[in-house]
Amino acid sequence: MSAYVEIVFDNSDNRFPTGHEEVILRRTIGLKKDEYSLDKKSASKADVMNLLESAGFSKSNPYYIVPQGRITALTNAKDHERLALLKEVAGTKVYEQRRAESLRIMAETDAKRTKINELLDYIESRLTELEEEKEELKEFQDKDKERRCLEYALYQRELEEVGEALDEIEEDRRADVHGANLRREKFNEREQEISDLEKAISEAKHSQQTLKITRDDTQAELTDFVRTRTELECTIADLRAANANAGGKREEIEMEFARIEAKIFEKEATLDQLLPEWTKQRTLEATEKRSLDEASAQLAALFAKQGRTTKFRTKSERDAYLKHEIGLMDEYRKTQRAALRTTHTELEAARPGLAEIDGQIAEVHNKIEDGRKRVRVLTEQSTRLKDQHSEFTERRKDLWREDTKLESIVGRAQEELRTAERLLAGMMDKDTGTGLRAVDKISERHGFEGVYGPLYRLFEVTDPKFNIAVELTAGNSLFHVVVDTDETASKVLDIMMKEKTGRVTFMPLNRLKPKNPPAPNAQDAEPLINKLRFDPKFEKAFQQVFGKTCVCRDLTIAAAYVKSHGINTITLDGDKVDRKGALTGGYHDVRRSRIEAIKSVTAWRSKFEADDKRSKDVKMSITQLEQEITRVNGQMTVLAGQQNQTKESRERLMDEGNQLTREKEKLTQRIAALEADLAELETELTGLDTKVAGYKAELATPLAKGLTANEEGLIASLGKEVEKRQKSMVELSRAKNQLEGQKNQLEIELNERLRRRREELQGKIEAFGDPEDGDEMSADALEAKSRELRSLNKSITTLTAKTQAMEKEGDDLTVKLQELRASLEKVQNQQTEDSRTINRQQKTTERYLAKRQMLLGRKDECNRNIRDLGVLPEEAFEKYISEKLDRLVKKLHTVNEGLKKFAHVNKKAFEQYNNFTKQRDQLLNRREDLDKSATSIEELVEVLDQRKDEAIERTFKQVASNFEEVFEKLVPAGRGRLIIQRRIDQDEEEEDVEETQQSTVDNYTGVSIKVSFNSKVDEGLRIQQLSGGQKSLVALATVFAIQKCDPAPFYLFDEIDANLDAQYRTAVASMIQSLASTAQFITTTFRPEMLVTADKFYGVLFNNQKVSSIRAIKREEAMEFVDQEAQAQ
Repeated sequence: MSAYVEIVFDNSDNRFPTGHEEVILRRTIGLKKDEYSLDKKSASKADVMNLLESAGFSKSNPYYIVPQGRITALTNAKDHERLALLKEVAGTKVYEQRRAESLRIMAETDAKRTKINELLDYIESRLTELEEEKEELKEFQDKDKERRCLEYALYQRELEEVGEALDEIEEDRRADVHGANLRREKFNEREQEISDLEKAISEAKHSQQTLKITRDDTQAELTDFVRTRTELECTIADLRAANANAGGKREEIEMEFARIEAKIFEKEATLDQLLPEWTKQRTLEATEKRSLDEASAQLAALFAKQGRTTKFRTKSERDAYLKHEIGLMDEYRKTQRAALRTTHTELEAARPGLAEIDGQIAEVHNKIEDGRKRVRVLTEQSTRLKDQHSEFTERRKDLWREDTKLESIVGRAQEELRTAERLLAGMMDKDTGTGLRAVDKISERHGFEGVYGPLYRLFEVTDPKFNIAVELTAGNSLFHVVVDTDETASKVLDIMMKEKTGRVTFMPLNRLKPKNPPAPNAQDAEPLINKLRFDPKFEKAFQQVFGKTCVCRDLTIAAAYVKSHGINTITLDGDKVDRKGALTGGYHDVRRSRIEAIKSVTAWRSKFEADDKRSKDVKMSITQLEQEITRVNGQMTVLAGQQNQTKESRERLMDEGNQLTREKEKLTQRIAALEADLAELETELTGLDTKVAGYKAELATPLAKGLTANEEGLIASLGKEVEKRQKSMVELSRAKNQLEGQKNQLEIELNERLRRRREELQGKIEAFGDPEDGDEMSADALEAKSRELRSLNKSITTLTAKTQAMEKEGDDLTVKLQELRASLEKVQNQQTEDSRTINRQQKTTERYLAKRQMLLGRKDECNRNIRDLGVLPEEAFEKYISEKLDRLVKKLHTVNEGLKKFAHVNKKAFEQYNNFTKQRDQLLNRREDLDKSATSIEELVEVLDQRKDEAIERTFKQVASNFEEVFEKLVPAGRGRLIIQRRIDQDEEEEDVEETQQSTVDNYTGVSIKVSFNSKVDEGLRIQQLSGGQKSLVALATVFAIQKCDPAPFYLFDEIDANLDAQYRTAVASMIQSLASTAQFITTTFRPEMLVTADKFYGVLFNNQKVSSIRAIKREEAMEFVDQEAQAQ
């Protein structure tokens, strides 16, 4: 809690020696102490007072500020109080203080002179006694000198022995310290080795556990595979047992199929050879039959003609009969010709149908063959997909095993990372740890690329031996957050303040300007920053933290470089020498090393991130593999559907082929029938034509009783020809029938037996090749199971190899764990032994220290004894140096015996005589100085008394003169005087007082005032006899008189006209106006007279909350305000 008041002075006339146009003076008031400032710079109270004194604000005349009560106090003041005021104005306090101090010093001087005189009397008497003791003392001193020489020789001999023993102990201690340092280094190295071994054991245990889990899973999977293999082997055995006949039946069927194919080929070849002969024979038979029919028709016509000769009596009857027969035959011939044309048309139409059916049959057979090929292709694709599915499944199992292993590894890495982070967080305060975690989250959440993280993440120590030096040099700066700019730091800090998450220190690279002294170019002082590896863009941050520090071999070298180069230095053990003079160091626990903790966090974070990435990759691979397996399953389903569709289509094509074969057979039979009908019709028409021709020829001949000779001859020749042709016909028919029988037999065998058997065998073979048709006894089913068994055997072999490898790895880990435990136990035993050695060394060191302390005590005692011997003669350092110790002891014994008779001698007579002589001379000089000092003080007191008296009289005269002048201006008709009262003649007139030139300091008793308000010649009245207003006017006149003695640059009057009459207020206002040309007057008033002569006006106003404010107002507003106040009163 504090308040302040401030004054601004116009210094345009350079009254204040500051050189500024304005002077600002402020006083701040606090609970415990006040503070001052000049021109907004801190200053002491003495400085402020001196500055005010130099500007004319006299401390001895505080009447340039006149509050309300001071006029009243001055009005009611007594005479001695006005005298005290006069002394204060005259500045006599200084004289009084110096006079009192001088009198005190003179009293002390008199006391010292009295004491010195007493001491001088005692010393004179003592010197007389010591004169008598000096002769006896001389003889004693000769003996004593001999004794001291002998004792010095003994003490010096002992001192040399003690020094040699100390040097030997110090040498042993140095060797022990060196050995202890080596053991400590070994101890620290073994501590690190123990830590590394414990980490390795932990890693091996975790690997062993992970391997055990993986091995158990693999063993369980292997057991399942073996069980599945056993089941498959049983199934395959059953299949083989069930297919003992069926397995060979396929071979038999295939062999039979081959035989049937060969027979079909053979029969078709025979049929192909037979068909041309049969066709030829049939053509010959048809031709012969036609010739036979023609001859038979001619012969029948001749026989009919011969019969008609006897049947008809007349030609007309015969002709009528013939014409009737011709007509019938023409009608019949027309019918037969129409039938012939119809048969011929049907035959012509049937033959392309046969070719078309042959084409359809060929197309169906091609489609069936394509279906078989398609089935084989689909089967092969299905087999490949099954193999691929099996391979993917095995790979997925491997990935599952690896994923399980990685989950264990990632879990351990995450746990170790948390442990390392907790250990590192334990090396910093809670707020800093919370802040660093918050910075990481904020940077990741808002994507601040300029946040580079804490300093410890940005570097690596090139050599581990510098870890302690780096850690102790950086200190808490290791946890400072490096950012690119202060703007980035502000953004992160705003978010942290909103979320209230911890506290961190930022290092904005744009604001860092490290100024480092040049490093020494020497091998025994290397810059610490050169031992760090970091990104060059963080150069400023590392220069700021490490740039001023160099690494030295030991503290001596470090201290030397601090003095010579003004840098900070540190040793490898962490002992630090600051350029400001501070020396720090001591034991540093390597197990609590921040650098090692940072390395551990960094290593585990890297391992966790790598293992986590690998685990995510494996999970992604598993997902992709499952997608591939799903895709393969889909393809297998699609292929299965396509196989079913192909089989159904093939079955439909086979039914269609059979139908077409039956249609071909029917069409072939029909064509054969049509061809036969056509031949018969043609033969019949030929016979009819012959008959008609005979009938017509017979019509042209007359009716005879018999045949002509030609006709008889023709009958005979035709009879022979018919007979001959009948025989030929029989031969041809027999040959044709024989060929036709062979042809029909071949066709029946091909169509009814061989080709049907071939289709049956083909169906069986195809059935053997399709294990999914429900025929578990098929060879392909056995092949599928065998293929599955081979895949399973392969998986079992792989898993067995993996299990054996894991067994071997487990054995190796067990061996390694045993070796690590043995090594750890060995190192721990060494550490235990070292601990015992250190304890023994500590006890030895304590003994060394005790012995050294004892020897140092003896050394100090010897030195003290040598010092006690006093000043030794020159011979003491050479006389007995080479004497043997026993002879020295004997001589010393003899000398001590001789000294016994001087037991009563004052052994310090010479010393005492010399001391007393010196003291006497010093006291005499001191007394002389004191006498001179007393004389000077007496003269000073007289001078001070005289100056004080002169100052009082001079000030009184000036104030009295000013009082008369001021009173005359204020009361032109009156007169006022100041009268000083003396102790000697208090009742004398003032004129007598003025004539007195010499007086003492205590001669004045008071100052009285006599005034007259209506006459310049009256005696006047004392101030006690005046009215209140007159007393106030006299008091104001006194104030103005004092102010004229010591003018000030400005005056502050607070309602000085409150008790004055109106005429006197006007007079006071006029006087202030006349004095305002040389000074500034600030007055407060509620009277109108003061406003008439004022230059500027300020009103103090209050608002509704009673808070005051000041503002400039006009004279009219001021007059109106004063009038309102007067009316209110």
